[in-house]
Amino acid sequence: MTVTTDTATPLLEIVSDVVCPWCYVGKRRLSQALAQLEDFPLRIRWRPYELNPTMPREGMARREYCERKFGSLQQANQLYARVVAAAHEDGLELHVERIARTPNTRAAHRLIEWADQEGCQDAVVDALFAAYFVNGEDVGDLAVLLDIAAQAGLPHDAARALLTAPDGDAVIAAAEEEAHELGISGVPAFLYNGRLLFSGAQSAETIALSLKRARSRGL
Repeated sequence: MTVTTDTATPLLEIVSDVVCPWCYVGKRRLSQALAQLEDFPLRIRWRPYELNPTMPREGMARREYCERKFGSLQQANQLYARVVAAAHEDGLELHVERIARTPNTRAAHRLIEWADQEGCQDAVVDALFAAYFVNGEDVGDLAVLLDIAAQAGLPHDAARALLTAPDGDAVIAAAEEEAHELGISGVPAFLYNGRLLFSGAQSAETIALSLKRARSRGL
């Protein structure tokens, strides 16, 4: 499989949130699927989706978040056990016990959108997932996001200006509205040339087969 920037090449878009553990697993499975495909040029782009669109900008203590959403931290950990096991099966670290805050992810999505323009989107998505799910960092925090931007080779001053601009959220909100209009209500969701292909962290084999079928149908 060849990843390219040629606009004539089929486009695979992944709608995801950086605090979605199944999106984290889905990214690894997508990589495994693409490794199975030969002579399959493809463009890849990550699109925003907020699991918690009403989250306060400063985020929320994880215990409080889990109590509100799942009833208790213990109940949340029981629910997370399945995805943690799936991550480990795919060779991924996932340490939910290290997460102290559940963040607002709007700024992280702004960084991902900018990284697409700069040609380093995949690296930034990887870094955000690792920061949150491996290191337990607050990926809504400006300092954390600036560090991730620097790791990807993005200029510090430009990154700060982008992440603190008061009008920057509009692009993310519009993209999320478009996702809802396409019928996306959960992530990860995969679009092939603008059409919903499937949702969920499917197996690598299922992803590869879905891409082959989409190309054969001329989507």
